[in-house]
Amino acid sequence: MSLLEFALLVPVSLFAIINPLSSVPAFLSITPNDTREERLRMARFACMLACGLALSFALTGQFILSFLGISIPALQIAGGLVLLTIAFDMLRATNDDRRLTSEESQIARKQDDVAVTPLAVPLLCGPGAISAVIILQTQAVDWSYNVAMVLGVLLVYLACYLILHAAAHGAARLNPISLRVLKRIMGLLFASVAVQFIINGVGDLPFVAG
Repeated sequence: MSLLEFALLVPVSLFAIINPLSSVPAFLSITPNDTREERLRMARFACMLACGLALSFALTGQFILSFLGISIPALQIAGGLVLLTIAFDMLRATNDDRRLTSEESQIARKQDDVAVTPLAVPLLCGPGAISAVIILQTQAVDWSYNVAMVLGVLLVYLACYLILHAAAHGAARLNPISLRVLKRIMGLLFASVAVQFIINGVGDLPFVAG
């Protein structure tokens, strides 16, 4: 994979996986009594925290794999399967509240600050995003790829913040139909990325590659 292809793959796949548009309803529903300024503060902190977590996993992904004795093909296939199930939910446009359990929703309403959980984790940096950055990091062949990955992650979470920022400013003007259409489009992109992960993993298996 060329550097340009990798630099494009990182933000596109990660944005599709996180799908911050689907987090907007949850973001607004768990902050019903907060002011616009409070929502902006929560969105800013949540995006910074989620970005930090994603970068941590991205930069230490190969060490984690080595420490746990997990092969790259196994992670690619497992990660692809996990991402594929999430993509199916997005394509079916199921209720986004399913991303939070009833217990998590009750806790969120009682918390003074929901920026850490559930907004940052698991909405903006959940299992899908973590699996994706680890898998992508294993495909970085030199330092330039790592730089491209860091920039791609930063770009994605900047976009996440801008979306939540817009939601906090103009929640009443958001069109539910547009959100559903965009969610399905992201689901399709997400499914494509997941299938590619599986294809790469199967192709890298010793008895296939050999």
